[in-house]
Amino acid sequence: MTGITISVDRLQVGNYVSLPLGWREHPFLFSSFKIKSDEEIALIRRLGLKQVTLIPDKSDSPPKPLDALRPTLDQPLETGRQQALMQQEKEDRIAQLQQYRRDLQQCEKQFQHSLSQVRSLMGKVQARPLNAIGEAKELIDAITRQLLAADELVLHLMADGEEGDQLYYHSLNVSVLSMMLAKECAMGAEQISQIGMGALFHDVGKLKIPSPILRKRTALTKPEQNLLAQHPRYGLDLINLASAFPAEAKGIVLHHHEYLDGSGPEGLKAGQLDPLTQLVSLINEYDNLCHRQAKVPYSALSSLYKQRKGQFNPDNLAQLIRLLGIYPPGSVVQLSSGQVGLVMSINSARLLCPSVLVYDPRIPRQEAAIIDLEQAGLTIAKVIHPKRLPPAVFEYLNPRTRISYYFEHKPKS
Repeated sequence: MTGITISVDRLQVGNYVSLPLGWREHPFLFSSFKIKSDEEIALIRRLGLKQVTLIPDKSDSPPKPLDALRPTLDQPLETGRQQALMQQEKEDRIAQLQQYRRDLQQCEKQFQHSLSQVRSLMGKVQARPLNAIGEAKELIDAITRQLLAADELVLHLMADGEEGDQLYYHSLNVSVLSMMLAKECAMGAEQISQIGMGALFHDVGKLKIPSPILRKRTALTKPEQNLLAQHPRYGLDLINLASAFPAEAKGIVLHHHEYLDGSGPEGLKAGQLDPLTQLVSLINEYDNLCHRQAKVPYSALSSLYKQRKGQFNPDNLAQLIRLLGIYPPGSVVQLSSGQVGLVMSINSARLLCPSVLVYDPRIPRQEAAIIDLEQAGLTIAKVIHPKRLPPAVFEYLNPRTRISYYFEHKPKS
C-alpha cells in the first residue's frame, strides 16, 4: 500500500502511520500502527521525529490540512511518564522475546535429538528388530513421562526437514501428536505409551516399498497403488519380528487407514477398530492433509470437522481441535492490528492467544518480534493461505511446507 510522508504536526487520531525507526527504538508495540489517542501523537513528537509515513488506505481519517495547523504546545509532564512506562513495557517484551527464543531453541534441540533417534531405529528395524523396538520403547517412555509431568504444554512449530527424511518426520509427528491427544483424552501412561509405539511404527512397512514409488510426484499406476496399499501388512510383518512390541499397538500399524464409516481399504467399521487405532488414524490423516495435500493447518482441521466427521471418533476430533486451537502452529494469520504473521506456538491453557511471528520489513527476520496476543491485546482477524502472500512477506515468514510440532513441557509446581 502506498504511503505519503507528512509532518508530525498533521497527525490526528485515526491516522495509520509507519515510524522510520527500528522496533527497539520506540516504545510502541509495532513500528506501524493506527493512532488511538492524542497522547500517542505526543509520544511520537517526543521521539524527535519531524515526519512519518501515513498509510491512507489503512487510516480512518485524513491528516490535518495544512491551513489548520497551530503552534505545537509544550508537551505535558504526564506524556513523559507515559513514554517511560511504555518503554519499560517494551523492554520487558524484549526480555520475554529473548527467553521465548531460548525456550524455542531448546525445544528444537530436543526435537532434533528425537528425530535422530527415530532415524537410527528405523535403520535397524529390519536387521536388528529387537534393538530397534527396545530403543523406541525408551524414547516413547521418556516422552510419556514428560507429558504426564507437565501442567501446561506449549506446542511449537519446528523447522522444515530434508525431503529424504519425510518418513522420519511423519512418524515422529504422528507419534507426538497422538500421545498429546491421548493425554487430552485422559488416557493413562500405559495407553499413551502403546499409542506412541503404534504411531511411531505405523508407516514402517514403507521401508519395504521401493523409494521411487514413495517419492513419485505424478499419479501412481494401479500396480504401484496396490503395492503401496500393502505397507500396513508389511509393517505388521516387521514388528512381529520383535516379541517386545506391545500387542495392543499392532492394530494401529495394520489399520491406520481404516475409518469408522467403513470407507477404508478393508471396509472395517467403528466396532471393528479399537480406540487406540481410531485415535492414531485421525492424527495420521491430519498430518497427511498438511503435508501431502498441502493444506494449511487451519484448513486441515476445518476439513476434518466439516466434511469428514463421520469417519473419525467425534470425541477425538473435538479434543484435537482443543489441543491445536483454532489457529494451529504453522497458520499464517492477519491480526486485528492489520499486521500479518506466522503462528509459532500455542499454550494449552490459552488456546485463543498464540504466539505469532510478525512481519516487519524494518526488522531482520532473525530478530523479528514474536508476540503473545494476550499480552499485546490483539486478536486474529483471519487466516491467509501462504500462496496469497507477496513474495517478500512469504520469504520473511517462511511458512513451513512440512508442518512438524514438538512440545515444551512446563512441570507441575
